[in-house]
Formats: sequence, structure tokens, C-alpha cells
Amino acid sequence: MANTKQFTERELDRIIEMAWEDRTPFEEILFQFELPEKEVIKVMRSNLKASSFKLWRKRINSGVSQKHLKKRNPDISRFKCSRQKAISGNKISKR
Repeated sequence: MANTKQFTERELDRIIEMAWEDRTPFEEILFQFELPEKEVIKVMRSNLKASSFKLWRKRINSGVSQKHLKKRNPDISRFKCSRQKAISGNKISKR
């Protein structure tokens, strides 16, 4: 883990929020934060309670979540809810 990126608290909050959202694929987290799926899992494991992490992993692997673009319905062309504030390609949105 010597080359693990350091994130601000706000970036970390946004990564966790994006990881928790069913609609946001891991590829979008990689695009915005240069954080691959394995690293997202490490971030979630180290920042959530054990029970919350287990629930998240169960949900991600259940098929309910569409965290992987390959498993996603091709009719879905966006990664966020239409009612969600805009997310730029440059890090995190303004709140």
C-alpha cells in the first residue's frame, strides 16, 4: 500500500458515496479518482463499520447493484440519477 493515493476528507466522502450508490459504476470512480475497484473495496473496508462493509459487499455482488458496466442494462447511459446535482469529470461536484 505504499503507492496508495491520499485523499482529502471531502474526496473520501465522495468516493464512499459513489461506491454506495447502486447506479454509479466502479468505472466512474476510476475515471474521477483514478481508483480501481480493488482500491475502492479497500477504502470501503477501512472506512465503514464491519457490518456496513459486509452489507455493501453483499449488495454489490447480489445483482441488484449495477456497479459493473458489463452487468448493466445497455439502455442506461448515465451513471447518476437525473435529479442528482451535476458531477463534473474533474474530481467532485460543488455542494
